[in-house]
Amino acid sequence: VQLQASGGGLVQAGGSLRLSCAAASRNTFIVNAMNWYRQAPGEKRELVASIRSDGTTNYAESVKGRFTISRDNAENTAYLQMNSLKPEDTAVYYCNIDVREYYSRSYYLDRSDYWGQGTLVTVSS
Repeated sequence: VQLQASGGGLVQAGGSLRLSCAAASRNTFIVNAMNWYRQAPGEKRELVASIRSDGTTNYAESVKGRFTISRDNAENTAYLQMNSLKPEDTAVYYCNIDVREYYSRSYYLDRSDYWGQGTLVTVSS
């Protein structure tokens, strides 16, 4: 599965950005969850938000009330709407997917190791 992320950029504090992550594969796959992580310089990668196939969402405490994750199941695309951005939100944002990937009619693997290429979000004060 390939993940294509986009939407990062430079924004002033208080501004907004919307990230997108589209999943595609030659194999048949079923998405169980789509996730956004971020990694700031010198920091560990952290989970920002996730959305399951039933629409259940989960957010890091630091972004609750400011970020909204959504998905288009038909397009296998996830979005992260980021409002009221703060300088501490500056990081490279990565999308990640929990997926059941079919390699044949009867052989599949559940995988969580697909990552997008990362998109840089910079929030200036």
